Amino acid sequence: MTDPVFRIKLWGTRGSLPVAGSKFRKFGGNTICFEVRCGDEVLLFDAGSGLLPAGDALKSEGRSQFSLFFSHFHYDHVIGLPFFVPLYDRTASLRVWSGHTAGKMTTHEMFDAFMRPPFFPIGPDQCSANIDFRDFRAGDAIAPYDGITVRTTMLNHPGGAIGYRIEFAGRVVAIVTDTEHAPGKLDPGVLDLISDADLFLYDANFDDTEMERFRGFGHSSWQHAIRLAKAAGARRVGFIHHAIWRTDAELAAIGRKAAKQFPGAFCGRDYQVIDI
Repeated sequence: MTDPVFRIKLWGTRGSLPVAGSKFRKFGGNTICFEVRCGDEVLLFDAGSGLLPAGDALKSEGRSQFSLFFSHFHYDHVIGLPFFVPLYDRTASLRVWSGHTAGKMTTHEMFDAFMRPPFFPIGPDQCSANIDFRDFRAGDAIAPYDGITVRTTMLNHPGGAIGYRIEFAGRVVAIVTDTEHAPGKLDPGVLDLISDADLFLYDANFDDTEMERFRGFGHSSWQHAIRLAKAAGARRVGFIHHAIWRTDAELAAIGRKAAKQFPGAFCGRDYQVIDI
């Protein structure tokens, strides 16, 4: 009997702003959006510009039920939301989850505030899908579907952000985007999230030499991702949230250096599919 499918597709791996051009063709320029398949269920994480092709592909496949989890609401993580075609499909059902603004702003309030004039020409009342807004608090464990557990923690980012650990069929993938590490320290919350993970994706916007110059921006480095992987016993680590100036050649060089330090390390790229 074969194990059920547990697969992640990286629809967007860039940070801060979408980019395009000849220097960004291999790794891509879409901002953060990941699709996680757990058997027959589809979980989406963040709504960056990568959500546009993700929505088109899922609609073509005939998918109509989704759960969308937000790490936080900064522009690069929500810019694709109004272009998610299932929003306008009356046969679609969408659960939308967030937790980093618990007690301050609900998921529904965020949606209503962001998707309306003058920021977008139409408002939420134009969405015909069945949308169920869900709120949680950092540290909660969520069971979006039978057999799937999503664990959460707060990350160190301006305004807060949520890191996720998805457990399914005895396997684990974790998503840790938009977090900044303290010099010389390993975040215990992140370590718990990625402990013995088969794969975790980690904010590697900078390298160690850039961290002091960008202290307070809320991002980390690929070298720190490796330190975390070794300490937590993770099997693979994928670097995400690539800096807007980081070219294909530079990311390829980082990937080669990282793999020498930790064989399971790699730079994530748009449209990459990884079986867990």
